[in-house]
Amino acid sequence: MPTDRVPDLRVEGLVKRYAPQVSIGPISFEVYPGEYLSLLGPSGCGKTTTLRCIAGFEDLTEGAIYLSDVRLDRQPAHKRNVGLVFQNYALFPHLDVYENVAFGLRLARIGRREIERKVRAMLELVGLIDVSQRMPSQLSGGQQQRVAIARAVVMEPRVILFDEPLSNLDLKLRLQMRRELRDLQRRLGKTTIYVTHDQTEALALSDRIAVLSHGQIEQIGTPREIYERPASAFVADFIGTANLVKGVVIGTANGRLTIEVGRGLRLIADWQGAVPRGSVLLMLRPERIRFDLPQADAIENRFSGTLGDITYLGEDLSLAVHVDGGLELMVTAKSDARNRALTPGAKLELSAASADLHVLSS
Repeated sequence: MPTDRVPDLRVEGLVKRYAPQVSIGPISFEVYPGEYLSLLGPSGCGKTTTLRCIAGFEDLTEGAIYLSDVRLDRQPAHKRNVGLVFQNYALFPHLDVYENVAFGLRLARIGRREIERKVRAMLELVGLIDVSQRMPSQLSGGQQQRVAIARAVVMEPRVILFDEPLSNLDLKLRLQMRRELRDLQRRLGKTTIYVTHDQTEALALSDRIAVLSHGQIEQIGTPREIYERPASAFVADFIGTANLVKGVVIGTANGRLTIEVGRGLRLIADWQGAVPRGSVLLMLRPERIRFDLPQADAIENRFSGTLGDITYLGEDLSLAVHVDGGLELMVTAKSDARNRALTPGAKLELSAASADLHVLSS
């Protein structure tokens, strides 16, 4: 994000301590107007606790949270100008769709005509105007999710918070709702913080992703930066599938490192900056490894291997390849007629471009 932009939300040194040995933080990040930021990480990493601190459902042990220049963590939850969409939707079972969406407006003592205008506009926006008189129990999971979103957005919050809102849906509905969420957020232009443990979801939805581990932020960046240039082995391994290979730098020239991996196998990786000393970790994504290319194809890294297990994944095949030199690499290939004819024990000629090898400190 451009440094001259003023953030909508700032989290500075957030610490939440439950016991001397159990805490998260310090965590710091900024979210800019209209940005979609995902907090991504495994269970117990602190992402939901961070969200609840922003919403006002948890007190900070240390640090501060600002909405523009207003100290947010000193305000009660109902005055923070943020909307929270819960994981389990938290709809009122005794109220119909219309009244669920209108509930917060009634508490705020908005006039009856204004409530009607706002609720109808919001229900039209999320495609629920035809079911406004139904009870939550009469709705599908996707419809309940839309009601929860409408209830939060109708209050016109400055920031919308999502706590793993799609985790209770089946895969097909989750993919549909993912598209709808992103489209809705773009139309509204709302600053959004989205908590998830699903890395595919985070990659598809986010402008930026903050990857958390053990109560700390490992890396913040765009989906492409997080996936292609992870800052640590944890991020590389958590986001997608990665081959992580230990090696030793044995030479450098023209912005490239020559790294020895396995027994005598040498790979060339693009590199900028000071040359790392000692052992390093190479990351190579399975889909970036090519095989059975013409010898005339100018690829820096070529090596041979023997095909082991083959896993059918529908559109793709996941190949376990035993590389000469003692390594085992995962390779992703399209499930076309030629590749489906592969059998364990086949000899493969593999290659990888130097730009696709990412060097991490060991």
